[in-house]
Amino acid sequence: MEAAGVEGDELISDYVDCLMSLDTNARSVQNGDLILGAPVVEAGVAASVGSSMEQDAMKDFSPPEAPKEPLLGMTFESDESAKTFYNEYARCLGFPFRVGRSRRSKGADEVIIMKRFVCSREGMYTKKNPSSGEATKKRERMSMREGCNAMMEVVRESNHWVISKLETAHNHNLGTCTRVGYLRARGLLDGSDKITMTGSDGMPFPRQNVLGEGGDAQGLLDYLKKMQANDPAFFHAIQVDKNSCLMNVFWADARAKLAYQHFGDAVTLDTSYRKNKYMMPIVTFSGVNHHLQPVMFGRALLMEDTECSFVWLFETWLTAMSGKEPCSLVTDQNRAMKAAIGKVLPHTCHRFCKWHILSRTKQKLAHTYSHHPTLRDELESCVIRSETIDTFETTWMSILDTYDLRKNTWLQAIYNIRQKWVPFYQMDTFCAEISKAQKLETMNDFYKKYFATKATLEVFLTQFDLSIESRYEEEAKADMDTSLNMVTTKTASPIEKQAACTYTKAVFGKFQEEFTESLGYIIRKTKDGCISKYNIMKDEYSSDTFCVTYNASTKMAKCSCKYFEFSGILCRHILGVFLIVDPHLLPPAYFLKRWTWKARDDGLLEYNGDNHHQDACQSITSRYNALCADAIRCAEKGSGSETVYKQVKDILQKAYKEVIAYERNPVRVSQRDAININEDVTIDDTMPDQSLSDSGRKVTNLLGQFLGSSWSP
Repeated sequence: MEAAGVEGDELISDYVDCLMSLDTNARSVQNGDLILGAPVVEAGVAASVGSSMEQDAMKDFSPPEAPKEPLLGMTFESDESAKTFYNEYARCLGFPFRVGRSRRSKGADEVIIMKRFVCSREGMYTKKNPSSGEATKKRERMSMREGCNAMMEVVRESNHWVISKLETAHNHNLGTCTRVGYLRARGLLDGSDKITMTGSDGMPFPRQNVLGEGGDAQGLLDYLKKMQANDPAFFHAIQVDKNSCLMNVFWADARAKLAYQHFGDAVTLDTSYRKNKYMMPIVTFSGVNHHLQPVMFGRALLMEDTECSFVWLFETWLTAMSGKEPCSLVTDQNRAMKAAIGKVLPHTCHRFCKWHILSRTKQKLAHTYSHHPTLRDELESCVIRSETIDTFETTWMSILDTYDLRKNTWLQAIYNIRQKWVPFYQMDTFCAEISKAQKLETMNDFYKKYFATKATLEVFLTQFDLSIESRYEEEAKADMDTSLNMVTTKTASPIEKQAACTYTKAVFGKFQEEFTESLGYIIRKTKDGCISKYNIMKDEYSSDTFCVTYNASTKMAKCSCKYFEFSGILCRHILGVFLIVDPHLLPPAYFLKRWTWKARDDGLLEYNGDNHHQDACQSITSRYNALCADAIRCAEKGSGSETVYKQVKDILQKAYKEVIAYERNPVRVSQRDAININEDVTIDDTMPDQSLSDSGRKVTNLLGQFLGSSWSP
């Protein structure tokens, strides 16, 4: 695989020579186009690189307004409103806070009647006495407490809350939380600094210097420069404020951009760094490929957990991915993120990660779990293994009654938003989840494998790239395994054989599971005619009944479970009906290309359609990105063997000559009926320069002859 990678890099380099000959200004900004590979300002100053969007952000950025001061007697609708107010006040002044004390009413209700919000440096740290018998081997942790008395206390009065006690003076210097993570002193952070991040939810947490020991700002710039040099299609953007202090960074290499065009219909945004002990503020866009393996769509360093930061992140990511929104996006719960998604991705179905919510349930119900060890499995089974909404609702309420949890505020809260995270309420949207138990590796998992707290940012990113490289190796191995080793069918059904020849091995395993399960269901026809209906149930006593509608004229069926719409794989209920009405072959429409072994072959899903071709002609950047995608396809095909490599190398070299010839005399070249890749081209230096778009189309047409041909090694 190493040799293949070298050959692929050479092929991309040859193709880029063609691109660069088209227009020497292909990497400059014209008419507001995006900058690709523009030079990064050095000497530790974070530069705005990547798009005019960042420049707009700098232009529009202004320091936050002075915070509204709390006053004795000020009223709020609820304790949460008071917390939100104090959060904004603390954020603007630059200090983290926490709930220091609360008091409940006496009696059966025990409702909260007082809350005191205090500076996180309130109180004093008392070192434990080893002679007390307590554990002494635990690592000594740094304490933030310095005896600060700043606080705001609110009490309940009938239907509102009132500030009853207030202290605004602090005994320590205040930072600027809106600048958390910025590169202090023109892009550099002092190595001794400990930063406290405050998210949009008001939850502060300490974090080590995000750029490693000593503030490795230069390391970040060097990393981006190196990636740009090695990958001409590499995309990166840095957002800075008016003082040239870094706010956010995003980057995506050519393979990430290409993977998105194949598998970007369902995306997961992983921000698990917020719960990670290392607190590296890295976020990742990812999905699953046709082997059910994780695939990366881009990465970012996000210094602030605010709506403004997320808006910039999503807009930048969309720009890198040619502006195509995903069908579904899975994230953690975050108000700022939700608001940003609503603005930038209005047509995307936004979901919450069920695994994140279930893991938090473990924390919220720790006391109950200790007394009832089976509760955790029952809740997880209710969410994942229930087959219908009715079954989920019934099972959920049964669990609450069994363990007397009807009044549990956490369970009530996540139940109220069940439409955002329980799969059964989102079956209308494609989410690429073949199994409800499917779980991608999170950034927390990655940290445990590769990351050390004292590593510089550049070392960390390099290690990250190595792990991503191993994923591509795994995909290549799975491709080889699918092409060389036939899967084993369990029946003589033509439908199963058809699926075995179409899907990858991993996806066929899931299909085969559905197919074999379909053989055990009871199917009863309830309506006859051109459009017939069937009721499907597991057995006579099953409470779950599914309805399948079959159209004989189109040979298409729909099921009430909507599993196909959700996963892209036919459910056992529809398969059972097909075994009755048409047991030979399934319609091609039921085989989504993204799940087949041809997922990466012959084009990039919708991206190679006429609309995309027209869009690609609108800007230099769009044309450049489209041609780079073709270059990567050539490299992927050409690096498979030495014979193919030599053939592709020859084609690219002749393509370069054709580009130069057309650039200098488009009239003469356009009169040819077709481009002959075996013809040597004479270059006339007196011919005038021509436009980039026409010559770019010639390059695409030439390579299309190779990529679209039936020839194979």
